[in-house]
Amino acid sequence: MNIFRLALASLGHKKLHSFLSILLLSFSLALIMVLFTAKDSFEKSFTRNIKGIDLVVGAKGSPLQIILSSVYHIDAPTGNISLSEFEKLAKNRLVKKAIPLAYGDNYKGKRIVGSDSNYAALYNVKLADGRSFQKAFEVCIGANVAQTLELKMGSLFHGSHGFSEEGESHAQQDFKVVGIYAQSGSVIDDLILTPLASIWLAHEHPAEEAHDHDHEEVEREITAGLIQFSNPMATLSLPRQINSQTKMQAALPAIEVNRLFSLAQSALDLLEALAYILLFIAGISIFVSLLQGLKDEEPQLAFLRAVGISRYKVVLLVWTKSIFLSFIAYFFALILAIISLELLSLKLPNLTSGLGLQTLQNPMQLWLLFSVLILGTFASLLPAWHAYRINIPKTLADA
Repeated sequence: MNIFRLALASLGHKKLHSFLSILLLSFSLALIMVLFTAKDSFEKSFTRNIKGIDLVVGAKGSPLQIILSSVYHIDAPTGNISLSEFEKLAKNRLVKKAIPLAYGDNYKGKRIVGSDSNYAALYNVKLADGRSFQKAFEVCIGANVAQTLELKMGSLFHGSHGFSEEGESHAQQDFKVVGIYAQSGSVIDDLILTPLASIWLAHEHPAEEAHDHDHEEVEREITAGLIQFSNPMATLSLPRQINSQTKMQAALPAIEVNRLFSLAQSALDLLEALAYILLFIAGISIFVSLLQGLKDEEPQLAFLRAVGISRYKVVLLVWTKSIFLSFIAYFFALILAIISLELLSLKLPNLTSGLGLQTLQNPMQLWLLFSVLILGTFASLLPAWHAYRINIPKTLADA
C-alpha cells in the first residue's frame, strides 16, 4: 500500500486544518529567511561601501545623515559646503585623497552625482563599455542604471531636481551617456556619474550665467567630500579640527555604521524572536492538526491494521503527513521570501541587489530545511504514538 498516497489523501480530507498549518509555518519561515538574508546583505553592503573611506565631510548636521546620503545615497544631504574650503582641507598633510561629491538631481529616480574619476576608482569599478566622462554633461552610468532605465551608449536624457522623478526638469541641457560601468556590487551600480561642472551648470539660469561672466570669482559649492587619511593618527585629530575650525561637519563612517547597526539590532532581535515564536506556534498547529485528524481517522487506521498493515506503517503514515506539511510550507515560504526580498531590493537598490537570488544561495537554507523537518518530526511524535497504540477491536466496535 502506498503510504505517500494515503498521506496526501488524509491531508486532503482536512483541507482547512492543513491550509492553516501550512500558512502559519510558511509565514514564520519566510520571516526568518528575510531577516537572515537581508541582515547579511545589509552588513556586507554597508561594510563594502565604506571600504577606503576614512572620513566624510558635509554641511553641519547629523553625522549619520551625512554618511547615509554621501556614501550610501539613501538619504537627503544636510546641505552644501564651500568647494574652496574643501580644497583647502584636501591640501592638509593628513589627507591622502579627497573626492568631492555634488548631487541633488536625478533621472527617473537614479541619482546624478558630480565628481571626478577618483570616485569610481575608489570602488575599483571598471568600464564595461565606452570611456570616462571628460566634459560637462557627459555621464558614465552604473550597470543597474543601464539595465533598469534601458540606457545605452549615446543615449540622451535630462535630469530632474531632487531625488524623485516628479521634480522640476532641467530641460535646458541633455546629458549624454559616454560610458557604462561593469557590475561591481557597490553603490556605483545605481548612480549616474558626471563632472562637477555638470551639476553647477544645470542649476544656473541664463541671468546668473551672464552675471558670472562679469564676475570671475564664483563661490562654487559641493554637497560632500570623501576623505582618505595619509596617517592613521588623523582619526584622532582631523575630525575634531574640522568640526571646530570650519563650517563643515566631519563624520567617521565606521563609527556611524556601527551606531546604525546598534540602533537596528534591537528591532532585528525583536523580529527574530517573533519569527521563532511563530515557528513554535506553527509546530503546535501541525501537532494539533495531526492529532485531530488522527481521532477522526481512527476507524480507518484500525481497519488498515485489521487487514494486515503493521503498526510501523501506521506510524510512518502519520510522520509522512507531518513531513509533507513541513516541506510544502518550506516551499511556499521560500517563494514568499524571494518576492519580499526582491521588493526590498527595488526600494533600496543602492544597498540591496538580487536579494531573492541570495536567498537561494544562502547556506542557511539547508539548516532551515533540516530544522523544519526536525520540527515536523517532533510534531508527529505524540500522534504517531497514539496511532501505534490503537485498540483495533474497541475502535472498530465503536465505529
